[in-house]
Amino acid sequence: MRTLVLALLLLRFAAAQTGGIHGSVVDARGGEALANIQIQLAGTAYRTTSDGGGHFSLAGIAPGDYTLNVSTVGYHMEKHAFHLDAGETKEFSIVLTPDTLRQTETVEAKADPFETARGDSPDAITLAGNDAKNLGSVLADDPLRAVQSLPGITSNNDFEARFSLRGADFSRIGLYLDGILLHEPFHMLQGEGTTTGSASAFNGDMVEEMEMHEGAFPVRFEDRDAGVLDVETRDGSRDSTIFRAAASASNAGFMAEGPLGRRAKGKAKGSWLVAVRKSYLQYILARTFPDASLVFGLEDVQARLAYDLSAKNTLTFSVLESYSNLDRSSDKQNLGINSVMEAGYHYTLTNLGWRYTPTTKLLIVNHAAWMREKYNDSSPTPLPLAGGYYGEWVWNSTATWMWSEQAPLEAGFSVRRIRNQDFSDTYNTAAGAPRVLDHADGTAIRLGGYLQQSWSGWSGRLKFTAGARWDDQSIDLVSTVSPAASASLGLTKTTRLQFGWGEYAQYPEISVLLSPLGNRALLPERSIHAIAAVDQKLGGRSRLRAEFYNRADRDMLFQPFYDPRILNGKIFTPPSNPLWYNSMRGYSRGAEIFLQRSSANRFTGWVSYAYGHTMYGDSISVQRFPSDYDQRHSVSVYGGYRLRPTVNLSMHVSYGSGMPIPGYLRQVGAVGTTYFLASGRDQTRFPSYGRADFRVNKAWMHAKWKLTLYGEVINITDRSNYVFESFDSFNSKTGQAYITIDKTFPVLPSAGTVVEW
Repeated sequence: MRTLVLALLLLRFAAAQTGGIHGSVVDARGGEALANIQIQLAGTAYRTTSDGGGHFSLAGIAPGDYTLNVSTVGYHMEKHAFHLDAGETKEFSIVLTPDTLRQTETVEAKADPFETARGDSPDAITLAGNDAKNLGSVLADDPLRAVQSLPGITSNNDFEARFSLRGADFSRIGLYLDGILLHEPFHMLQGEGTTTGSASAFNGDMVEEMEMHEGAFPVRFEDRDAGVLDVETRDGSRDSTIFRAAASASNAGFMAEGPLGRRAKGKAKGSWLVAVRKSYLQYILARTFPDASLVFGLEDVQARLAYDLSAKNTLTFSVLESYSNLDRSSDKQNLGINSVMEAGYHYTLTNLGWRYTPTTKLLIVNHAAWMREKYNDSSPTPLPLAGGYYGEWVWNSTATWMWSEQAPLEAGFSVRRIRNQDFSDTYNTAAGAPRVLDHADGTAIRLGGYLQQSWSGWSGRLKFTAGARWDDQSIDLVSTVSPAASASLGLTKTTRLQFGWGEYAQYPEISVLLSPLGNRALLPERSIHAIAAVDQKLGGRSRLRAEFYNRADRDMLFQPFYDPRILNGKIFTPPSNPLWYNSMRGYSRGAEIFLQRSSANRFTGWVSYAYGHTMYGDSISVQRFPSDYDQRHSVSVYGGYRLRPTVNLSMHVSYGSGMPIPGYLRQVGAVGTTYFLASGRDQTRFPSYGRADFRVNKAWMHAKWKLTLYGEVINITDRSNYVFESFDSFNSKTGQAYITIDKTFPVLPSAGTVVEW
């Protein structure tokens, strides 16, 4: 009996000497409680996982010094050193940040997970975090390929980062990076018309958030008339120095980030972030496709600095250098006199930003940027086939005045100085003089400004935004005024109606205005957007959205005599100088339905269906035809699921009805076999496009580092999909046309790994 009492007393004494910890884990993006998160004391057997409410606890911990490690797949590791006294209980509030975002200890307050950053766009979808990473694919690791999965976005070309929107090609979609409208920020072969393929020049691991504005977008965006993709890059960590090394079958990269300077209380005044990347995708393409024109290499470096001069002044500076190249010298004997053997593309972007808040009601943001694009293509002889230079100096300034929390007034002004010089030649013999196909050389000044007033009332259930912008260009001397307005009405706490209307202008490129095929009098392209949508919440993190849209286009640039065809029963041979005209007008109409769940726990994803019809008419040839990117039906299904604290599964399935084969073509037999010239444009279509990709992310967490393995299978059903590459020639007697059609990716497994420490 004495022994039993003594044992109980000893156990009671030991329990009194031990302590414990408890706390909660939330997502930095929105503050959602995180379940199934791994909690452990480094170097010990103490470990647990958070419950459905994000709570955790560990008991029976002996006094001493410990490091609390909190981690899960797809998130930065959080490490907290602490000392535990006898009988002490400590509480922790842990904030986890997705791998692709800046590591932080604060939570971004966000009541509605589907609300955009400014809330002034009636037709915008946000893509960020692990969803953007998973959809970017292991093979390409490209943020723009993630955007391709959104409703209304179409891309049937696996080799392209660019995409189309509601029947409009990518040249009509504004790509903004940190407030600057970019020109051609891609790894690609500029000036080479028979080679397809592109990849984003900026690093996906530096992307904080992407907003896709598909229609009736706000007037702060300029010089694009179909849509806008607004991309924000992230700052480096202000808390600790972090290193990441990545490698896969297609690319390798290294990233480092950390604090810059210290305040008196130990908080960093700024941060730095550097990322380098080199692709080996060319080796995969060389073994998958015998066509050497697809084999090109790429590399880039990107850096960003952020620094608080004071509590009211913050400076940012970013730089991007990217290179793309093609070398087909090993196949020189099989190349023609006008075939590209070597090509290079060099893209540079610098952006200096200043954010100033003199009062709590006024915010002023300035950006001064410079971008440059250089390219050159040469033949096997070697002879110059194409070359060019594009440079742009940009300054823009915006000011936001808060009349009240419900009524921000925004104004902005921009100046762009654009320099363009390019040429393209062709040769009859290796010793002959070149025949100039096209050339342009000139400089333009583009000015723009806007004013926009927003207002909300009725406890946020009623929102209204109205504004207008003015633009002018020095070459064609045409000024445009573009008004826009949107309204949002909450019928109930879970049901909201949205409406938007706007007129937009896009100026012709200098390469068209000053080309012998164009002229200085060409007008800006104009579009009028109208959208109506109903958004129904299904709980706190799910929604069902249905939208109807109409876009009326006019003064579209077109070359009516560029393509050969059957005209009045005879074969029409195009002239050597097919001119540009503002002769095309038309419409894009359709509807989209979108069921989405946005959550950091368990399942996240969407199911979407889009119907669209884009038709144009040319006033010179007096013909009507669908857009080259007219896709009537498209379906996108994406799902991500954190199976365990260290395992995440995701899958994306896409389907699209066949797009037109561009030109006046009639197909005889199976796709890719025999074609003849026809009298109608874009009347022959590809078979439907379909692809299913599966991905698994597995993480191993250690005391000081984390290893993540990514595995992916692209096109798991090995479906044959086709893409148009080029129109090569035609027989002027029989009318037979010769075109090149490629197959896109077959079933293709890939893997990659990332080490973070």
